[in-house]
Amino acid sequence: MKIFLGGKLVDEADAKISVFDHGLLYGDGIFEGIRAYHGKVFLLDQHVKRLFESAKAIALEIPMTQQEMADAVIKTCRANELSDGYIRLVVTRGVGTLGLNPYLCKKPEVFIIAAKIQLYPIELYETGMKVVTVGTVRNHPEAINPRIKSLNYLNNVLAKIEAINSGVLECIMLNGQGQVAEASGDNVFVVKDGVLKTPPVWCGALDGLTRRAVIQIAEDAGLTVKEDVLQRYDLFTADEMFLTGTAAEVIAVIDVDRRSIGTGKPGHITVDLQNRFKEFVKDNGTPIFDT
Repeated sequence: MKIFLGGKLVDEADAKISVFDHGLLYGDGIFEGIRAYHGKVFLLDQHVKRLFESAKAIALEIPMTQQEMADAVIKTCRANELSDGYIRLVVTRGVGTLGLNPYLCKKPEVFIIAAKIQLYPIELYETGMKVVTVGTVRNHPEAINPRIKSLNYLNNVLAKIEAINSGVLECIMLNGQGQVAEASGDNVFVVKDGVLKTPPVWCGALDGLTRRAVIQIAEDAGLTVKEDVLQRYDLFTADEMFLTGTAAEVIAVIDVDRRSIGTGKPGHITVDLQNRFKEFVKDNGTPIFDT
């Protein structure tokens, strides 16, 4: 496998960063998870734009332009002959001291990994998945704003630990007011009386690009979509529920805290959106290989 690191492609075995990098020492950095479908990088420009917005929010100056970053993603995919898979784009604060001061880190580090991924077992996309609500509260938006995809993911990791210890693969995180924020790595949607609802970002949800795409797809299909504050009650009593994310795509939830959602099977709106999303990705990507 080839990794983009230090402005060039290197062998996986040679892809190393310093133990003094603040991305490792303090989680000081940002990332994007991007998908490749059918020889195209899905929503590449939007992902790169969000990466640079995250960088600006944490006062991190990326040593590349947005176009150079997009070109590096394509170059990495080509080097690994990746037509379908997952791309992890990371920018760390770079090498610094053992103190917190980020301004002592002189050169941010950029690396890109392009490989295969399968987040959930394939059968769950047919049958739906079970989730639980966890006790780990979502970070307050004014502590670490969820719109910043930072390398400090411990909040999410702790939630994932609770989910796995409960015998499920994903969970629901609440904010400090007891409102639904998001899953440990995905956005949350419910369907109630034909209306599609998702928590607003100020409740602690990432402004996910797959989330945005599904909202667009749903509206184009004639559905009413609302950003609405949700309680656990709204999940329990929903007609349908599903999660969205770069790796997860669109996956139905059929059980929350041992409450069956709707009929206990993926609902027809969820299945329709899954199918429409598969078509959507075909027309919204940047080609990897020359045609």
